[in-house]
Amino acid sequence: MKQLLLDIAPAAAPTLDNFVPGRNGELVNALYALAHDASHERFIYLWGGDGSGRSHLLRAVTESAQRNGRRTAWYDADATGFDAAEDAFAVVDDVHRLGAEAQIALFNLHNRIGAGSGALVASGNAAPAQLRLRADLRTRLAAGLVYQVHVLDDEEKAAALRRHAEQRGFRLSHDVADYLLRHARRDMPSLLALLDALDRHSLETKRAITLSLLRELLHDRD
Repeated sequence: MKQLLLDIAPAAAPTLDNFVPGRNGELVNALYALAHDASHERFIYLWGGDGSGRSHLLRAVTESAQRNGRRTAWYDADATGFDAAEDAFAVVDDVHRLGAEAQIALFNLHNRIGAGSGALVASGNAAPAQLRLRADLRTRLAAGLVYQVHVLDDEEKAAALRRHAEQRGFRLSHDVADYLLRHARRDMPSLLALLDALDRHSLETKRAITLSLLRELLHDRD
């Protein structure tokens, strides 16, 4: 039963609203403005290591642009071409993995969008100057807004979990939050999904949310 409880509670689809910003508030605002035609900028490059949330942000800004009526195009490092039109809202993930031909295609896409009315959001694992890409592409990626995606520290994650718990109508104790951070997957979508499952389990069993209840749920999940 507990396994089923977790299986039917997948992490929410990535949006700009459910991204926990931490020190990334300016970046989230810039993406929101770009997706809603409220920005003078047309190019944004964001970078960060694994688990920083950059792929979440790219999925989220694509979804936001689609809801705003933009024609979107999503690419990753496995894409065979970058053929979006000059008026497209194009998103490219993991540019650091692009091969030689794909780098040329992205360079051409950047120029095409620059000559048109579209927008381009790209991400990689390092700042433009540190990317092992052709020099002219690095220059293009650095020409717009550039943001590092800062990973949330444990204090910021715990605060986000407590706020989420308050929105669901219960208080999350420090020991439960600490145990979640030490024994569960540490990305925020997984942590929030687990917290939702814990809340439902508490309601179904009519038991308070305690460290004991969390241990029981995690044990049954393994």
